[in-house]
Amino acid sequence: MADDDENAEAQEDGTSPNSVEAVYDVPIEMTAVLGTATMKVSQLLKLGRGAVVELNQRVEQEIELRANDRLIARGDVVVVEEHLGVTMTEIIKTNISKT
Repeated sequence: MADDDENAEAQEDGTSPNSVEAVYDVPIEMTAVLGTATMKVSQLLKLGRGAVVELNQRVEQEIELRANDRLIARGDVVVVEEHLGVTMTEIIKTNISKT
């Protein structure tokens, strides 16, 4: 009976129990992966100001966009005014398992 009351209230305010809107305000960490590099700690300690670390990514390759460390898209780096941005060129669809 209580479930029916909750469902009726949810429908009156335009939402449903399965509405995605419930997660709209949940913060996530977005990461744009320009590339990766592997080095020994001794090499890392020798790095100084102006040092260049070569990444495994080529200039023309798309970069990865990750949300909470999960690959969600690929895209190209763009400059927007004085900031870097990413134009998404491919959305990665994954099956989310319900556990």
